Amino acid sequence: MSIHSHALHQALGSTRRRVALALVPLVMLFAFAAPAMADGHVSITVAPPALPMYVQPPCPDDGYIWTPGYWAWADDDYYWVPGAWVLAPEPGLLWTPGYWAWEPAGFVFHEGYWGPHIGFYGGINYGFGYGGVGFEGGYWRSGHFYYNRSVSNLSEAKVHNVYTKTVVHNTIDVVSYNGGSGGTSARPTAEEHRAAAERHVPAVAAQTEHARQARDNPALRAAANHGRPPIAAARHADELGGGGVVDADSSGYDARAQHESHDMQVRQQKERQALRDRQAAEQAEMDRQHASAERREAMATAHAREQQELAQRHEQEKQELESQRERRHTE
Repeated sequence: MSIHSHALHQALGSTRRRVALALVPLVMLFAFAAPAMADGHVSITVAPPALPMYVQPPCPDDGYIWTPGYWAWADDDYYWVPGAWVLAPEPGLLWTPGYWAWEPAGFVFHEGYWGPHIGFYGGINYGFGYGGVGFEGGYWRSGHFYYNRSVSNLSEAKVHNVYTKTVVHNTIDVVSYNGGSGGTSARPTAEEHRAAAERHVPAVAAQTEHARQARDNPALRAAANHGRPPIAAARHADELGGGGVVDADSSGYDARAQHESHDMQVRQQKERQALRDRQAAEQAEMDRQHASAERREAMATAHAREQQELAQRHEQEKQELESQRERRHTE
């Protein structure tokens, strides 16, 4: 049976359109099989590909919000909808990305939306401020959007509302779905539940046109690019041609440094957790022994010193990595 699917990103108000997919091992990622109709949904035998690593194009102007790229489905194949800067439909609105989730009937795509707060997007690390929970790319104040320059490419933007807050800002071969085998295990927080009940604005016309152009571009099909789309991001939504696009292998923003930064962040987090676990075990042993106040105070002092030394070492590592990045840019 031939199945003709529509663009997943079409604005539908509060209505969510769903595409159910059967879960299979990731080794079958590109073994595309013929879909079958079941209960009004399209069932296929593949999971969404991993998110590709790509570079964020420069922000075009004040009031533009970054919308990360994602895999969509149409005509028996996945296709990549490139990340893009989009002018917010009105001041105060933020973009909650769409995401794939494993549900009893199969994989389901939950549409993204505009709203006053960021809602749940599956715990997917889309990068550039969308680390899985919330958004660290900026915030609205008095009708103006303030950009976090540590995650936003402002090299050519005519914006002056900026600040700096260090966060993980890369997108690096991460899983693209929630639940199931190999997916993220995130669940909505209380804040995300509240955000889900707020007023939502669907994708704007530029976004739906952007998704349509992506769907109609054969090079963006997963079967053609094998998870490395030639157009991974664009400066403007609905403009997938010209000089404002980047591919999944672009090195103009130092892709190597993105890998290094991600690896360092993961390692440092593990080291902090290991220190917390060891200190908690030592505290529990001290409690078991009914240790004196003097011993407890000495241990607390030692723990504080260890935490400070680890924090200083991690900060030094960050500075060294940044220095290496700057030296590579000047060579």
